[in-house]
Amino acid sequence: MTIARSAPAEASGASDHRAALLAGYLGWTLDAFDFFLLVFCLTAIGREFQKSDAAMALTIAATLAFRPVGAFFFGLLADRYGRRLPLIINLVFYSVMEVASGLAPNYTVFMVLRALFGIGMGGEWGVGASLAMEKVPARLRGLLSGFLQQGYAMGYLLAAVCYFFVFPRVGWRPLFFLGGLPALLAVFVYMRVKESEVWKKTRHESWGQLGRAILGNWKLFLYMAALMTTMNFASHGTQDMYPTFLERQWGFHVAGRAGLTAFSMVGAIVGGTLFGFLSDSIGRRRSMVIALLAAVLVIPIWAFSPSLTLLFVGAFVMQFLVQGAWGVVPAHLSELSPDSVRGFLPGFGYQCGVLIASSVGYIEAVFARRTSYAVAMAVTAATVFLMAAIATALGPERRAAKFG
Repeated sequence: MTIARSAPAEASGASDHRAALLAGYLGWTLDAFDFFLLVFCLTAIGREFQKSDAAMALTIAATLAFRPVGAFFFGLLADRYGRRLPLIINLVFYSVMEVASGLAPNYTVFMVLRALFGIGMGGEWGVGASLAMEKVPARLRGLLSGFLQQGYAMGYLLAAVCYFFVFPRVGWRPLFFLGGLPALLAVFVYMRVKESEVWKKTRHESWGQLGRAILGNWKLFLYMAALMTTMNFASHGTQDMYPTFLERQWGFHVAGRAGLTAFSMVGAIVGGTLFGFLSDSIGRRRSMVIALLAAVLVIPIWAFSPSLTLLFVGAFVMQFLVQGAWGVVPAHLSELSPDSVRGFLPGFGYQCGVLIASSVGYIEAVFARRTSYAVAMAVTAATVFLMAAIATALGPERRAAKFG
């Protein structure tokens, strides 16, 4: 009798966490896809709007800088009213902003739309990650964290593929129309994803109660924001201006930039998943530190490669390690956060880190004008990798913490 009742329950639970994990993964994939379309089209949009690389890099910075606004707003909703509804609203919102970006008549309107898109982008990760991490089995949390986080790399990969096939034929604007796809994912979330049981058990009955819980964890929030600042410097410092580096430094055209970037994202997907899995055995912090310190050693071949073959190797290994460290992040931040503020705290801490690190593309572009993109990106990478390793090593850890 007991077995007959528990088997369907286990099957239902497995189906539930798979649907939530898939929703979080696809949401982050499409979010990154929309974001990296701009990265690939940066110089083409700049030519149409008659703006420099540095000016166009500011549109990337605007997206990143407004992500905390989305994390704040959608994170509060997620802890007060549940994870599902804010996620659905978020998916629709950033889809609309991405499509509108493809219709922008000038640089100013485009800048405003990218800022609004940043609000949507900032809200997705915290809500989607908390929903997924609260549902997956604790013993697999690191592995599935790596899978979830590499939706970001998959989005970058898809953006590279679309850039390769679509951009030479129709230009940059139709690429942004593809950004309406996340609206379809909202339907999947509505139909298939159930609300988090952890949230139901620990939900706040009032806004005041939620506010007090958030303020009571201010020290943890400051640590998360500091950690995520260094991690976002590492990620965006090696990705956002990389296609521009390939164009300016190596003379790559559309096919070359798309092909090499796509290849590097394969490394990111493998690395993120592998280090996430490793963190289930040796710990979250140790896995992240190993990946970050190893990335320092790869900088010479990544930025100053003497041959095309080694350039491909450097790009693959660099993203294998950078996203290897990032693959641990969803599990690590979710475990550090108390149940009752998990929708808000990790996402807002993450996006505040993005805000501080949002200038990295602009800094690299300005630095490159005085030296070269290779020097600018190499110096930036070495500095931020060491900062991220130190911030990780000095912080707390609650591997496999029980939720709810």
